[in-house]
Amino acid sequence: MKHAAMTPTALIVTLQMDPRAATRFTRLRQAHFPPERNWLDAHVTLFHALPLEAADEVLRDCAEVAADTAAFALRVERVHFLGFGVAFALGSEPALLLRQSLARRWAPLLGRQDQGWRGPLHVTVQNKVDPAVARRLQAELESGFEPHDIGAVGLQVWHYVGGPWRPVATFPFTAGPAPLADADGYTGLRCGGTH
Repeated sequence: MKHAAMTPTALIVTLQMDPRAATRFTRLRQAHFPPERNWLDAHVTLFHALPLEAADEVLRDCAEVAADTAAFALRVERVHFLGFGVAFALGSEPALLLRQSLARRWAPLLGRQDQGWRGPLHVTVQNKVDPAVARRLQAELESGFEPHDIGAVGLQVWHYVGGPWRPVATFPFTAGPAPLADADGYTGLRCGGTH
């Protein structure tokens, strides 16, 4: 049984967040996600389940798209109630255009969940809890919340292995300007370039 859980059954593609944002959202996830169900760091899923047999195509396309894409801003717009959890909803025209471009390339590969995706992009920090617990966290996170930007800095491909994910490849966005960083980590994106 344990061996079967470690056998990949699908590919997942995510948008890589800048390190500061990824750390902050992962800490929130660790604090509020049921520990027995929390196998992952915080993430922004673009595609939930692509077929393993398409791995070469997926990796090739991700590498090509990432090389032609500059790092861009994701707007953390609001705290989003999921029914049994809480997420932060993200807004970004470049992210949506990137996803649309990949969805067109991969149209024959998309399952029902990826075909039917309508957004918003989001980072889940709690799930699989009682709705009342989720409402309390939503209220807590909304207190003092202000929309702000984080960075999207690459694409990541993962194996789905029965709950946990296993990293396959990371493709940094390399066209145009790079993210600015200071002693505390990521602070913003340089202006200019093609976004």
